[in-house]
Amino acid sequence: MKKLILIAAALPLGALAACQQSPQAQAIENNGAAAADALENQGDQLEAMADNTTNTQASEMMENQADASEEAADNVRAEADAKADNVNDRARR
Repeated sequence: MKKLILIAAALPLGALAACQQSPQAQAIENNGAAAADALENQGDQLEAMADNTTNTQASEMMENQADASEEAADNVRAEADAKADNVNDRARR
């Protein structure tokens, strides 16, 4: 639920920021978002598998992998944003 609220809050801000981005910066952010979404989906699938297993040790391992996948998604998204900002800064010079 937190992710849905965060996404809903970020969409208008993303659209506003996209108005002032270069095409290259927008492509970087789009690719980063796609990669991050894939990692988040992987994390969601791991969590679902963890919920459906009866092996406690395997469940904990999958939960840890899911957490790592979601953290990686956050890192990918942040790195893409930073690279896009860098491209925009160079384009404004």
